[in-house]
Amino acid sequence: MARKLSGIWRLAGALTLLATALLAHHSFGAEYDATKPVMLTGVITKIDWTNPHSYFFLDVKDDKGGVANWKLEGYPPSVLSRTGWKKDVTMKVGDTVTVFGWHARDGSNWAHSRQVTFADGKKLFFGPPAGTGDGGAQPAVEVSK
Repeated sequence: MARKLSGIWRLAGALTLLATALLAHHSFGAEYDATKPVMLTGVITKIDWTNPHSYFFLDVKDDKGGVANWKLEGYPPSVLSRTGWKKDVTMKVGDTVTVFGWHARDGSNWAHSRQVTFADGKKLFFGPPAGTGDGGAQPAVEVSK
């Protein structure tokens, strides 16, 4: 009986550790630079509705005609659904969109997306604001000295 209880406690501990790891979340400031907003227009090449973040990939042309594929991170699927997104309906591969977000600190073609503007002018949030929603220019709380 004691051995059986010991096994149950070990299983419970392992599941707790697994759940904790799954809930781990990186901060905006660790990955993205709030002082480097980006506005990108391009064609959707891939959409991943995954947890804990959804992603879409955008082919963006530069001034010289070169194409760069950008990775844009946003809300998890459950939040997207609650805020008006419908998987494989709202945005599809081949759609042209304009995205506002913040560039990754590593300088790669990766950004935290905030707002997506569709060809018909409709706008939806794909990700949360950076800090206070002003791109991180102001602290989220008043700092007293």
